[in-house]
Amino acid sequence: MNPNLELQLKTLPSEPGVYRYYDKNDQLLYVGKAKQLNKRVLSYFNKNLSGYRTRIMVSKIHRLETTVVNSEYDALLLENNLIKEHQPFYNVMLKDDKSYPWICIKNEDFPRIFLTRTKIKDGSEYFGPYAKVRPARILLDTIKNLYKIRTCNLNLAPEKIAEGKYRVCLEYHIKNCNGPCEDLESKEDYDEKVEAIRGIIKGDFRYAKKYLEDRMYRFAANLEFEKAQMIKQNIESLDDYQAKHTVVNPSIDDVDVFGMTSDETAAYVNYFKIRNGSIVQSFTTEIKKVLEETDEDILEEAIIEIRQKFLSESREILIPFHLGIEIPNVKLIVPKVGDKKRIVELSEKNAKEYRLEKLKQVQIVDPERHTNRIMAEMQKLLHMPIEPRHIEGFDNSNIQGTNPVSACVVFKDGKPSKADYRIFHPKTVVGPDDFKTMEEVIYRRYRRLLDEGEPLPQLILIDGGKGQLSSAVKSLKLLGLYGKITIVGIAKRLEEIYFPEDSIPLYIDKKAETLKILQRVRDEAHRFGVKHHRTRRKNSTIKSELEEIQGVGPKSVEQLLSKLKSVKRIKESDLATLEEILGKSKAKIVWEFFNKN
Repeated sequence: MNPNLELQLKTLPSEPGVYRYYDKNDQLLYVGKAKQLNKRVLSYFNKNLSGYRTRIMVSKIHRLETTVVNSEYDALLLENNLIKEHQPFYNVMLKDDKSYPWICIKNEDFPRIFLTRTKIKDGSEYFGPYAKVRPARILLDTIKNLYKIRTCNLNLAPEKIAEGKYRVCLEYHIKNCNGPCEDLESKEDYDEKVEAIRGIIKGDFRYAKKYLEDRMYRFAANLEFEKAQMIKQNIESLDDYQAKHTVVNPSIDDVDVFGMTSDETAAYVNYFKIRNGSIVQSFTTEIKKVLEETDEDILEEAIIEIRQKFLSESREILIPFHLGIEIPNVKLIVPKVGDKKRIVELSEKNAKEYRLEKLKQVQIVDPERHTNRIMAEMQKLLHMPIEPRHIEGFDNSNIQGTNPVSACVVFKDGKPSKADYRIFHPKTVVGPDDFKTMEEVIYRRYRRLLDEGEPLPQLILIDGGKGQLSSAVKSLKLLGLYGKITIVGIAKRLEEIYFPEDSIPLYIDKKAETLKILQRVRDEAHRFGVKHHRTRRKNSTIKSELEEIQGVGPKSVEQLLSKLKSVKRIKESDLATLEEILGKSKAKIVWEFFNKN
């Protein structure tokens, strides 16, 4: 270790702050935050570091710098700013740098309202950004249906209008504009509409509805019932729009909501902005994991980054689990019940759906990465020492002990390897005994692989609960393989996973890729076993019918089935065909047996 670095580690401050790691070329490797700088930084130089990438990064550290701040929240803000400015190689970042659309209320006389991806510092108001353009367009269309707003880019300064420089255009004649360019609409009336629109964009529909209702009653009082009816239709459209966007109690106002899900390689964070019970903004992003960051670390980073992106000043944030930071003048709440709990669950659902969508895209574009992610997930969930690149699944098939078979299916990198499938016919088991059958088949399978020097699987899956699993374990112990190969059982009733010598099963998320792979192995073993069981049972039935013929032995039956394949074709064959197979005397016996009537 560099002597200067060693000295720095001995003199680290214990206050909250930010630390920065540099390599020997003075390139910034990593920026991190800490509640206590000395404890956090020293943890990186622990000899028992688990993550491969973390060990690589630490091996490159040549020097470090620290900055002390007043609180952990200040450290989080500083860390976020430094990451965005320098983009260190080993930091997680919100990679999404697309230009999102905003709704602009232009700073001008008789303001225009339109969609834009460019913010200009001219005093105009910008609302957004919107993660998707479609909701923004729907909102603008709703506004245009409710209010007549100009779309031209004329300079409607009072002196220009007074000079009579402009004439109304087609928009006026088709009743999309009230003609402020010819002073046919007062600035006060127009500004009143803009104020109502501003409320709609923010998710507050009260001012807009009051404005429309006042106009409706005014028209009705003046006996202008057609105009009053049109305003009533506008109010119904506004109610319809509000109903579609209200997902919680309208009393929940000015709240940020965060939900997330994660796997071995990335986290997926969803953000909702709630106004008067309406989702006025929704945004979901993927955050790559670099150094095995925890969900808590990633969500803390995401909250700061996303709130800055969306210019949020909400004083209440709903989150799915407790975090270690405190944000000044902001409440971080983990709701347990009620509408707030439901909106967090909806946010988490959006994050999970976004993850599934991304995984499907990766599966198409980069199947190798998709496979690596699933293998890493299976290793973690099943507590395995290595990834299960080679899986073997077993299932028994019989009906009341007759014609029993046991199927062994093989999956490599999560996909069936049908050339390696095997069928076993139990030799030592009498009657319907699944436990003894499983014990025999497991022993025979792995005794042979050991004798032939063939590669062993990393995971064995037994179709069944604790009983079948215990039987399989007995054979692995006899072979000296127990503890060297991970073995689990999968029970069909609740899809629970059983481990040897553990009475409490593991329940895996029903949407998890790990469970889907295990189910597919189980189902494939069942399908393969049933297929061969039916074939054996059919052949047994056929043979029993042919063996009823006096004077025809098992060898002759085998010859007939080998050439003609079925009893039906044997029945339909002429004497000459049968003579070619069995000779004259036996052929005559068979022909007369089926044709004597």
